[in-house]
Amino acid sequence: MATEFFGLPLEAGAMNVWAIWILPFFAALIIPGVAKFSKRGTDGVAVAFALMSAISASTLLPAALQGHEIHDQIPWISSIGIKAGILGDPLAILMANVVGWISFLIMVYSTGYMKGDKDITRFWFWMMFFVGSMQLIVLSDNFLQLFFGWEGVGLASYALIGFWYLDKKKDHVGTEGHTALGISQYYSPTHAGIKAFIMTKVGDVMMLAGMFLIFAFAGTFGFRELTHDTAWATSMASQNLLIPAAVLLFGGAIGKSAQFPLNEWLLEAMTGPTSVSALIHAATMVKAGVFLVARLGPLFFALAAIGINMDQFFEVIAWVGAITAFLLATQGMVSPEIKKVLAYSTGSQIGYMMMALGIAGLSRQFVDGYTAGFFHLISHAMFKASLFMAAGSLLHVVGSRFMTDMGGLRQHMRKTYAFMWAAGLALMGAPFITTGFWSKDAIFAAVYESGNVWALPIFSLALVTAIITAFYTTRMIGMVFFGNKSKHIEKMEKEGHHIHEASASMWVPYGILAVLTIGIGIIGLTAEHGIHRLFTEYLANSFGIQSHVETVSTQSESILGGFLSGVNPVALMASLTAFAVGFGLGYIFYIGRFVDPVKFVNSNLFFYAIHKFFLNRWYLNSIIYWCFVVAPLYFARGTWRYFESIVIDGLNRGPEKAIAVGARIVQGTQTGISQSYLYVFGAGILLILLLLFI
Repeated sequence: MATEFFGLPLEAGAMNVWAIWILPFFAALIIPGVAKFSKRGTDGVAVAFALMSAISASTLLPAALQGHEIHDQIPWISSIGIKAGILGDPLAILMANVVGWISFLIMVYSTGYMKGDKDITRFWFWMMFFVGSMQLIVLSDNFLQLFFGWEGVGLASYALIGFWYLDKKKDHVGTEGHTALGISQYYSPTHAGIKAFIMTKVGDVMMLAGMFLIFAFAGTFGFRELTHDTAWATSMASQNLLIPAAVLLFGGAIGKSAQFPLNEWLLEAMTGPTSVSALIHAATMVKAGVFLVARLGPLFFALAAIGINMDQFFEVIAWVGAITAFLLATQGMVSPEIKKVLAYSTGSQIGYMMMALGIAGLSRQFVDGYTAGFFHLISHAMFKASLFMAAGSLLHVVGSRFMTDMGGLRQHMRKTYAFMWAAGLALMGAPFITTGFWSKDAIFAAVYESGNVWALPIFSLALVTAIITAFYTTRMIGMVFFGNKSKHIEKMEKEGHHIHEASASMWVPYGILAVLTIGIGIIGLTAEHGIHRLFTEYLANSFGIQSHVETVSTQSESILGGFLSGVNPVALMASLTAFAVGFGLGYIFYIGRFVDPVKFVNSNLFFYAIHKFFLNRWYLNSIIYWCFVVAPLYFARGTWRYFESIVIDGLNRGPEKAIAVGARIVQGTQTGISQSYLYVFGAGILLILLLLFI
């Protein structure tokens, strides 16, 4: 059934794809107008339009599951032949549903979390703008249009991270007075917003350079056009420009997804409302980089068919992901702030996704790593959104971001306690019943089976990271819900504050996601196998990437067939071991309280030094400030003081003084007496005559 869109004929399916990203933008547009009549009405507008966008995405699922693709274009920049378009392939449709439904639940949660905020109109405007920009990234059919969404999420994140721009102490992150290498680790919302904006822009500039470099050879930004005619790739490869261009594009993903070395902005992003944190970490900003790699990975891998080797590009992705996963996990072990622990966790888990997508390109079986990375994206989106929203409820009740100000809350917040366990178990990779277990195990399997020279070191790093993840998640739950009440809570109760469960508008959204992580986890093998089959067909039909299903068993088939006949018992044992060791250590220190972690750390110089090293973020944040903030400012001030003030200003003062002296001489000749002027005039004539006759 055809319809019209801005006067152009469209199929109903294409109309739904356009609607997915246009509806949130339209909501952002009308929210300020609605606020003129009713600020509470803006809640309804945001929730309603988020729901309509999510439903629009769901209507496309049958097409995606059948391997169909919806591609539609309209005129845009006619002078150079560029069209605006949407690409609703299985990858985009699945991602649009993840973004749409999790964003909707976060909007519902926000109606309770942000209730009574005086700037609620500004909040809803930027939240809907954020969602629209992310969906534009997901559904664009070309680089240029995607980049508009890319910059949109960057702008929205800046506005929302620094939402509480009055910079009150309660809205800061870090511990007041904490410094590392002389650099303060205590940041205000405005500082954090600016930091996020600038650091992500480093990646954005790299991405812009990469996409225009490809455009210079291909003459198009379109993903499908680049896939169908690969002459541009051959030409770029012959000039050794293809891999640099691909790595530059990945630079954009490094910035947006907070991967090493552009990862430091993500920790300060916790200054924004918790709803914003949930949106950034589960549905938008950091997932944008992963999606970009998922969009481009098959394109570059398929170039092997024409003899172009892209291994170096995929090695960069895999190693950046592996390093980031380990780096941020170690810092999450020691942070005292609950939202920062979850932020470290997000960067680490995004590293797992990048690792899987990178190893896919280095593997004999591309679809295995590709499926594992995307399955973990879906899994992480559910449990991390749930954990962040639950953390927001804790902050609401306790009034502190520090876990040391919590403790013993399981008796007062039973629902939040249960849901955080469910989502936390998924993050830990609890065996057989959580999505996190199956998606992480799929990554282990893809890495181990890849046959690449880097498989073993990356696998080892992933295993250690999984152990640390289980430990810091257990630590978080133990510090918040177990043990005795903190002095902070006791003081609150003495002052008449009642510790209670969050409102239904808050706990229902994160409860739904927590239950889903367990529900889907129980059928995790089936879910993983279904995504694997879907992507096998998608990669074959769209990129010509064939899956050798006749010789390589899927992970689900290996488990169902029994451990002995499975192709990868090592990955399974690694997953089980990582959970057991990490959870066991966390239980000993923070739930059972058999060992006091503070005394344990302080009793040994080595552990004390390691703890301090991790707490100071490996000093990477401080080094970045010294190299790119302190040193340039010091150089600029020195230049002003010793060069501009002395040399430049000195040179400027020379002509200035000469002109001033000349002006005073001329001024001295202006006596106002006629006889003097006649005398000078006559003397001048005599001088000229003498010169003529000499």
